[in-house]
Amino acid sequence: MAEFLFDDKKVYYEIHGEEGEPLILLNGIMMSTASWAQFVKPLSKGRRLILVDFFDQGQSARLEAGYDHKIQIELIEALAKELEKEIGVSSFNLSGISYGGEVALQYALAYPKRVRRLILANAAARTSSWLRNIGDGWNAVAEKGDGRAYYLTAIPVIYSTRFFEERAEWMNNRESILVDYFSNKEVLDRLIRLTDSSRNFDVQDRLGEIKCPTLIISSSEDALVPVSEQLILHEGIKGSNHVTINGSGHASMYEFPESFATLLAGFADLGEDEIVV
Repeated sequence: MAEFLFDDKKVYYEIHGEEGEPLILLNGIMMSTASWAQFVKPLSKGRRLILVDFFDQGQSARLEAGYDHKIQIELIEALAKELEKEIGVSSFNLSGISYGGEVALQYALAYPKRVRRLILANAAARTSSWLRNIGDGWNAVAEKGDGRAYYLTAIPVIYSTRFFEERAEWMNNRESILVDYFSNKEVLDRLIRLTDSSRNFDVQDRLGEIKCPTLIISSSEDALVPVSEQLILHEGIKGSNHVTINGSGHASMYEFPESFATLLAGFADLGEDEIVV
């Protein structure tokens, strides 16, 4: 557990593992470093696993004014410089889920020499009008300060119907935790800013600039970012790999954790010359 200052604001991060290629995992919009707890052990075997909280997440600084993804992209570059000093690496494997995947994609465009391999899970190349309206709905509820209403608006749609019904006890436990969490006005204010930061995101016309090996992970039952959005990524990023986790909703890391971890670890561990096409 460590922290540094970027633009005079605290950034919280963690390094797990003592050797091997670094893998940075970037959070989804409602996540923090704590969300990856069950993945720390498997993903830090033989590699350095780096977790980080974006601004307005977890233990990193809260912002006041609105912003777009650029500030989070530059936060990751500040982290990269910190890692150069701390563990002596200048490049790494980069993975993100949902919001984190979109930041990862733009980071790879801005700093291509840093990214060895790129893994984008349940992410898109744009905020569609569909997703923008969903975000507006989340924010409208958040502005009312009702934690339970926010939970009911934002959380069930993240999971597949199958998971929601088969894992009722798990979902009920999540509800009891998250309703309390979402009842905090500061938390809702942060979520409003994070959601708004994605409002004008669109890099469809730049996908051809991505040159590093890329894996795109879709979920067949993703209601927020459907497979059609990942196909835009796959078709735009030349030579990219595309895998669909059947039966999963948007929260693929929770619904199929073994498959999710296997995909990340397997793709990140491939050497540059191990696969001949």
